[in-house]
Amino acid sequence: MARKVYQAIIDRPIGYQDSFGNRYPINYGYIPNLFAEDGEEQDVYIVSEKVREPLKCFEGELVAVIHRQDDVGDEWVLTLSSEIVTLEDIKEKTYFLEPYFDSTIELL
Repeated sequence: MARKVYQAIIDRPIGYQDSFGNRYPINYGYIPNLFAEDGEEQDVYIVSEKVREPLKCFEGELVAVIHRQDDVGDEWVLTLSSEIVTLEDIKEKTYFLEPYFDSTIELL
């Protein structure tokens, strides 16, 4: 079964540092006009071995959902259509931010 493709806007590109001092090793953004449980546009991590530069936008497949039990919304994981990512890949690439939350990863 084909995975759904989404267009993301990257508002925290590779190298971005947030107000808490977290430096983003991967691109992070949102799906415009798709609203999550928190009333904000759906957040996405871009997990890819092939994408290594800061981006402004990204088109990719939804491959996983990170469910946060102690936060209002879930985070989505997108990757290139030609790429396969594992649970370990997602854990490694999102480790800079996810340890702050009680979260589980659902591969799709």
